[in-house]
Amino acid sequence: MIQTSIVKLVQYGMATGLIQEEDKRYTVNKILELLKMDAIDEEALKEVLEFDGADQSVVGGLESILSDICDYAYEQGILEENSVGYRDLFDTKVMSLLVDRPSNVIRRFWELYKEDPVKATDAHYKFSQDTDYIRRYRIAKDMKWIAPTEYGDLDITINLSKPEKDPKAIAAAKLAKQTSYPKCLLCVENEGYAGRLNHPARQNHRIRINNSDWGFQYSPYVYYNEHCIVFNSQHVPMKIERATFAKLFDFVKQFPHYFVGSNADLPIVGGSILSHDHFQGGHYEFAMAKAPVEKEVTFEGFEDVKAGIVKWPMSVIRISGPDTERLIELADRILQKWRGYTDEAAFIFAETDGEAHNTITPIARKRGEMFELDLVLRNNITTDEHPLGVYHPHAELHHIKKENIGLIEVMGLAVLPARLKGELEGLCKAIVSGADLRADEVLEKHADWVDELKEKYTFTEENVEDILKKEIGIVFMKVLEHAGVYKCTEEGRESFMRFIKMV
Repeated sequence: MIQTSIVKLVQYGMATGLIQEEDKRYTVNKILELLKMDAIDEEALKEVLEFDGADQSVVGGLESILSDICDYAYEQGILEENSVGYRDLFDTKVMSLLVDRPSNVIRRFWELYKEDPVKATDAHYKFSQDTDYIRRYRIAKDMKWIAPTEYGDLDITINLSKPEKDPKAIAAAKLAKQTSYPKCLLCVENEGYAGRLNHPARQNHRIRINNSDWGFQYSPYVYYNEHCIVFNSQHVPMKIERATFAKLFDFVKQFPHYFVGSNADLPIVGGSILSHDHFQGGHYEFAMAKAPVEKEVTFEGFEDVKAGIVKWPMSVIRISGPDTERLIELADRILQKWRGYTDEAAFIFAETDGEAHNTITPIARKRGEMFELDLVLRNNITTDEHPLGVYHPHAELHHIKKENIGLIEVMGLAVLPARLKGELEGLCKAIVSGADLRADEVLEKHADWVDELKEKYTFTEENVEDILKKEIGIVFMKVLEHAGVYKCTEEGRESFMRFIKMV
């Protein structure tokens, strides 16, 4: 069996272009070394040498190939534990034997870029999948659907591509020697790193360095098409400032087919990694990008810049024009004014007890010859009634979404926790059977919500899942409305205009 797996893995490398004709014997020998084997059968080697890479059927079998190799490694005592954590570390080491050095990857990227930026990113995205850095077979398990709302079609995902951690691996990670290398998951030091139980292996990971200061990679979890991360090569905290807007436009000019944006730089309204300066982008158009300008406005001194309030549940000022310097200048003015802005009538406070609350989530893109920048106003104030944030999903929505609203959610894509897959299945069965949700330890959190839905719908076995998915979309819409500092009401728009006039 292991002979067959070795053959299939080398054939996979050939079929995907990760290795070339001249690399076959070398790659076989490196796999033998890793598996502590002295030889491969002549017939198996012949099968490898005669394979020309044309047969693509082997590409879809990577998951089972790696699984068989991990099984063998465990049986032979090479793999310490037969759990997800240990298997992920080992199969990444296996894949690293098919992955070229960073210098060659970077060279090929720029050769393609000279032809066409789209060709370069397409190839690097495929490469990141072929190397199993992006695990296609896990991404395919994610649940995804579209939810129509008054603000447009929102994207809903239940993320299942992050593996559940094994209890033994968690315990072992706690006992392992603590290290600060790499400092975080975004540091350039991750490239080629073997990983450990509390830090993923990255031997199959390649970063394309823009220059000495910034790196570019794809997200291993791909929440949307070509989900990329652009990050500072230094481990420095995130900060929204004038230079941020300039960097966003620098990226869009280099890759005009991509959008790029930044999480806010304050807790609650920021992303999951505030300790490392980074942006996220990709080849995708979110619902927010499609949303129209609801009210056009003019900023004094910037009459040449088109501006307006976007029809969106969060508070978005969209500015656009052909001159990025003018957009950067106006964005910086809006940011500075917002940082220090207080409007007690609208419950907006720039700071309380010395803690700053106001910041911006910016998103840049190019449309034809025009550049566009969306500035989403954020505020992270908390109260006794809303200890997790006034402009954060309120408690009645936590049964669906409790986590921070970062850049991706702001734009209209819900990244919902994996627990919801099982809970959705359980709810479908319970609703159809008439079971008491309040008697179920897992599902009781949804009981009030389901009671409301029963007043709106007549549930059947055929329609229950579609209704719940539709209503989860409505919950996410409310999540975004809660996160908006100015509500989409007459009073909210009046308050929004007070700030715009002050700018």
